[in-house]
Amino acid sequence: MISAFDIDQLQELLRDFYRIAHIRITVFDEDLNELVSYPHSVAPYCEEIRRTAAGRSACTACDHAACRIAAKKRSAVHIYRCHAGLTEAVTPLYVGEVLAGYLLFGHVFSYASHEAGWRVMEKSCENLPLDMERLKTYVFEAESIDEDYVRSAARILHAVASYLILQRMAALRGDALAVKLDAYVSRHFTEKLTADAICRALRIGKTQLYRLSRQLYGCGIAEYIRNMRMEMAKKLLLDDRDIRIAEVCERCGFGDYNYFIAAFGKETGLSPEKWRRSALGHP
Repeated sequence: MISAFDIDQLQELLRDFYRIAHIRITVFDEDLNELVSYPHSVAPYCEEIRRTAAGRSACTACDHAACRIAAKKRSAVHIYRCHAGLTEAVTPLYVGEVLAGYLLFGHVFSYASHEAGWRVMEKSCENLPLDMERLKTYVFEAESIDEDYVRSAARILHAVASYLILQRMAALRGDALAVKLDAYVSRHFTEKLTADAICRALRIGKTQLYRLSRQLYGCGIAEYIRNMRMEMAKKLLLDDRDIRIAEVCERCGFGDYNYFIAAFGKETGLSPEKWRRSALGHP
């Protein structure tokens, strides 16, 4: 675990969120371990689903899949229907470039009517060994929350995530290998940086490097370095209108000019010069 959480402060913050939104909220670490939630108990229909091993497994798999999607979106909140047909939202917790964990709210019944919601949930849960009549009873007792309210709650969730990082309720362990990797790549990405060079610097193997990269960035290390170089290239193109494309290529660490042009075109659909003119509003 590369992150360190202040559980006492987190509990207070989650309690405040629940008082405002009346939606259960959970914090996961970067390895998708549940750290704290408020309230502790889940909605009756979720408790019914989780009575069985198959139901618990489906819930866990759904949470993990949603978190992985959110990690790729980075700054955006991912709103989705869970495997059982309920509405949930998750946002990643990034400290700098390092993924420290996730905030997730869920178990929200958001349908125009109980009948409409039940039809979806019944179909979604048909392969689980559940007491469907009891599940139906819990569904029809549920409070329905409209989609606008969910979107508003999701925006608050995103604000809570930012506040949590600012107040250092979630931080990084300074000696964690993932933190060292991120710091090293950030310092050297414009150089001739290879997986072998990183492994030698950090004294790790390639398998461990690839695992850490997936954990931190949601992609392989070569892809992440290329993305960092590309973002720097875009910034240089906009900050200095007279800079030559060849100089941008060199300063960003792209060793091959033709590769840079091809990679830039693949990402943006334009050549660097055409992209700059378009971004600056020039014909």
